[in-house]
Amino acid sequence: MTTPGARDPVIQLCRVVKTYGAAHSAVHALRGVSLTIRRGERVAILGASGSGKSTLMNVLALLDNVNQGSYRLDGVDVRHRTEDELAEIRNRRIGLVFQAFNLLPALTALRNVELPLVYSGVRRAERERRALEALETVGLDGRAHHLPSELSGGEQQRVAVARAVVNEPAIVLADEPTGNLDSVASRSVMGVLRRFNGQGRTVVVITHDHDVAAFAGRVVEMRDGRIVDDRPQVAPGEPARAGVGGRTA
Repeated sequence: MTTPGARDPVIQLCRVVKTYGAAHSAVHALRGVSLTIRRGERVAILGASGSGKSTLMNVLALLDNVNQGSYRLDGVDVRHRTEDELAEIRNRRIGLVFQAFNLLPALTALRNVELPLVYSGVRRAERERRALEALETVGLDGRAHHLPSELSGGEQQRVAVARAVVNEPAIVLADEPTGNLDSVASRSVMGVLRRFNGQGRTVVVITHDHDVAAFAGRVVEMRDGRIVDDRPQVAPGEPARAGVGGRTA
């Protein structure tokens, strides 16, 4: 799907530094990371434990501040924003998918998917319509009134994906989305994310798994808090795409 500004940058990091602690106990999690991701890209950020990918995910999701450098999300400079402002930006511009699903156990799939719309002040009838539509897109409209405990792991993760996209965010950010799933459920979840990308959404997956990274059109590899490789690739089953983003100077 082509939209106006389809190749505009949606994520722009410039020389971002994140350090935890101080002096001799300091942990340098990000060491001058610069990265541009353009609208409509499907990117895997790949790295082993301790590479800095989880810290990068927290920065991208506005869950952690940086010590140095700048971050623009969908054209918005997020530095010096208040916590309330960051929460508003996060709710409207970022769809988050977590490894642990993070579904509320007392709520049905439908009510879990509705939550971002509740925070946005959408009326109940419209919330239900949009949440059911999101569940239908992940193949779970027939499970809308089931509790998380009544769903398989793969189904719970697809509910989490539906919740992430129900607000039509600029970017879907998935942190190890298949880490708790078997191979069949993993392929199903990645297929859902791939379809959303095909609708024009930017999808970024944080992973340690090379098989998961294979779904992306671009792989950004991290090691010791730095980007050590940034390469386009042809995902299985689709032609090469030109014009991917890259690191900024």
